[in-house]
Amino acid sequence: MEPSELMNERTCIVTRRAGEADSLIRFVRGPDGSVVPDLKRNLPGRGCWVTADRAHVDRAAAKKLFSRALRADVTVGPDFGQAVDGLLARAALGSLGLARKAGSVVLGAVKVEDAVRKGTVLLVLHADEASEDGVRKIASARRATVHAGGPDIPSYKLFSEADLGLAIGGTNVIHAAVLADGAGRSALKRVVALDRFRGGFPEENLEIAVVADVIGAADSAAAEDME
Repeated sequence: MEPSELMNERTCIVTRRAGEADSLIRFVRGPDGSVVPDLKRNLPGRGCWVTADRAHVDRAAAKKLFSRALRADVTVGPDFGQAVDGLLARAALGSLGLARKAGSVVLGAVKVEDAVRKGTVLLVLHADEASEDGVRKIASARRATVHAGGPDIPSYKLFSEADLGLAIGGTNVIHAAVLADGAGRSALKRVVALDRFRGGFPEENLEIAVVADVIGAADSAAAEDME
């Protein structure tokens, strides 16, 4: 990094606020003049930082802040935010694949629920296609674990069944749990980064959505009975 960059290290070019490394994404100018996300924060050259979510990256691109921050003419594609999302998703899926090879991933609703109740899980993943009932049962196990003095295990819904299957090397991957070990912690970091970039989808919101769907279905059924 240049001295001037060190002085402004980890300051978002959109908000002008400083932050921790994990709350920001570093960008550099590539050899072809394009803006390149430096997810590992190790690419050479002058860099700039943006708050690590899609809204701020899109704003930096729209306001042409990358050229100003990097002090060079740079190219930012129209789908730049989506491209960054894709890189973060591939990084997360890749880390899940490594965790699976290390024996740090549990698959299947029953095994996931059992691992959650034992308190050996770092995070839970539900495929986009996961049923409300399946999500609800595992969420209940997570709450029971906390009530028993165990860890508060986060839950995410970020990938399709097909994406999870390709990454983890299984079929019908609807529910998965990443265990608390070295490979698991690496996967957690990547999953959290992707979730943050997409604006976050806390488990509380997931549960509220599931409950709302159940209540809505019940209300509809009651209305039909009254007709």
